[in-house]
Amino acid sequence: MQKKFILLGFTILIIFIFTFLLKSNDKKSNQFINQDSTVTICISAVGDLMCHSPQVDYAKVKTDSFDFNPTFQYVKKYIEKSDFAFGNLETVTGGKALGYSGYPYFNAPDEFVSAIKNAGFNLLTTSNNHALDKGENGLLRTISVIKKNVINYVGTFTSQRDRDSIRIFNIKGIKIAFLAYTYGTNGNLIPPNNKYIINLIDTSVIKNDIESARKQNADVVLVYYHFGEEYHRLPTEFQKNIVDNTIKYGADIIIGGHPHVIEPVTFFKTHNSKLDSGFVEYSLGNFISNQRWRYSDCGVILNLYLTKNLITNYTSISRITYIPTWVYKGKIKNKNEYEILPLLNKNINNEFNFLSGSDLNKMRQAFNDTKDILETYTHKISIENIISTNN
Repeated sequence: MQKKFILLGFTILIIFIFTFLLKSNDKKSNQFINQDSTVTICISAVGDLMCHSPQVDYAKVKTDSFDFNPTFQYVKKYIEKSDFAFGNLETVTGGKALGYSGYPYFNAPDEFVSAIKNAGFNLLTTSNNHALDKGENGLLRTISVIKKNVINYVGTFTSQRDRDSIRIFNIKGIKIAFLAYTYGTNGNLIPPNNKYIINLIDTSVIKNDIESARKQNADVVLVYYHFGEEYHRLPTEFQKNIVDNTIKYGADIIIGGHPHVIEPVTFFKTHNSKLDSGFVEYSLGNFISNQRWRYSDCGVILNLYLTKNLITNYTSISRITYIPTWVYKGKIKNKNEYEILPLLNKNINNEFNFLSGSDLNKMRQAFNDTKDILETYTHKISIENIISTNN
């Protein structure tokens, strides 16, 4: 009988210890979940990636051979460190047979896209006014070149099914839908039987696309628009109206291009969204081009930091920063070069010793212009790791 009591007591003790250990592990598990319940990603956006004829000439290595990689060598590390980077491809890659050309009908060598890939870009928006510069075949070949370089594309399409396929990317647990539309195609005709090949700004289509993205459980809907007036540094009423409608339809982030200059940013209260506050950048301006005048020779790398609580499923824009850039055109070691230069270091004279005094003055001007336009209307955006070149 005594042995039975001893055995019973021992059994109860074992159960008690086991229960205590389970509760202890549960607490540790909950602590682990709380510590790792959020994820933050960085989405980087740049403006127009243009390829004018002088850029083609500078990139020529030999007959039918081009190297555009030097153009991106100083900004590559800032693009690559992002979790996802995109820009607007404002040229066609229609092939050598059509003749390489710049404005007004663009046709760049395939190597231009290869250099964009090597710089670290993940997605190209292709719905812009130059998408049909070489007709439907040029548009389709451009998509083929982009796919060959393992870059995603949105805005132009190969079929109706392709157009209706919403681009949603799962980036570390945050699902982002990308949509893209243009105001027009410079009068170049869209094939009447293949209207799916390019997204025009059509509010009913945009509304349906945003709703489709929501049904597919996108955490964030990002819309790119090619719209506005060229070289205007403030948004037009058309831009504002389209943006207002897009916000009502449920977009979270709206990025614009086409004016070839940087335009202001603003924040807004979202509708039917997982984000409480949304963001608009009316125009990111140029990232690379041969437009050498003030406001068009500078650009920006816009960094959007998104944070998601994996338990509550709540997503927010946790931070927005930018890196001003300026395009240098000239000789480096006796070779003609186009270089996108980040305005990061007060000792820029030493870092880029190929710059003349005139170049430095233009860079300082570009830095101040970019800072003024992006920070005039809001203080919720700041320069990322920047020391002013004025110092």
